[in-house]
Amino acid sequence: MSPDRAETSALIGLGGNVGDVCASMQFAIDTLQTNAQCRVTKISKIYKTPPWGVTDQDWFFNACAEIKTSLMPEALLDQLLTVERLRGRVRDVRWGPRTLDLDLLVYGDTTVATERLTVPHPRMAERSFVIVPLMDIAADRTVLGHTIADYAKELDLAGIEVAAQELTLPIT
Repeated sequence: MSPDRAETSALIGLGGNVGDVCASMQFAIDTLQTNAQCRVTKISKIYKTPPWGVTDQDWFFNACAEIKTSLMPEALLDQLLTVERLRGRVRDVRWGPRTLDLDLLVYGDTTVATERLTVPHPRMAERSFVIVPLMDIAADRTVLGHTIADYAKELDLAGIEVAAQELTLPIT
């Protein structure tokens, strides 16, 4: 970790529905860990979730992770986009099929609103496929005045199942 900048706790959403998504998510965790400015500290269970947005596609696998990072928010976004590309992510259909999707959900208590990035993620509280895995690692975390647990109480959690696969924290 860079001694020049303090660590910030960031929450990342991981998902996909094309190919071996669980292997892609583990690749993302392992790759983030190799960045000297990132340290993966918590990982949720993996959940199988119905498609959202474009519903005529395969079900998704979703998880969330907490990282401690000295990267600034847009630099962290760049890192996430690089990892997606390494796993073959092509952005051609909004909410469509994808090999790997990495979303920066929360970055400390910081609010960011640029053309490239909005943090906290503007739709995270509406998405059970984000909130359910966040319950595993950050149920008491306050985002925009409400805890993750508060958001979970407001959502329809039907159809979300714990997957048999698990992600593992890289050995440091």
